[in-house]
Amino acid sequence: MDRKLQILLIAGVIITILSLFISMYITGIVIIVVAVLAMSLLIMQDTTTLPDIAADLSDDAKAIIVRNTGNSPAVRVHVSIVPAGIEFDIPSLAADETYRHQEEKMMEEVKVVISFENEKGIPYSRTYRLSALEGGYDPLKPMIPIFGWK
Repeated sequence: MDRKLQILLIAGVIITILSLFISMYITGIVIIVVAVLAMSLLIMQDTTTLPDIAADLSDDAKAIIVRNTGNSPAVRVHVSIVPAGIEFDIPSLAADETYRHQEEKMMEEVKVVISFENEKGIPYSRTYRLSALEGGYDPLKPMIPIFGWK
């Protein structure tokens, strides 16, 4: 078990016992807060070696921008641009790093297939449809667009 999680659980048990002398309601609140913090730490441990690669077209549509938005480096990254017949490899892409592959001609609409591995050798694959006329990467875009997000 992780050292941070052990400290959190021990401190949580001590605070829970102390709050039991004050009020039963406060004890319930402390138990819920400690459980939420413990689950957050466990979820963070699951994503420590998870790279996530995203692709986008540049503003002039002459370059493919490959971005690692994950938490760990992606290794052996292979990118294929489908109707254009372009393939290239990136040896390693660190977390929050960007790689730009420049071309001579503009790409109107392409499909980008990316295969990569994390540090442990687990393979991943992503596919993106890119268009020069549509918007690019937006980190604030919600997964479920509610209330007419634009």
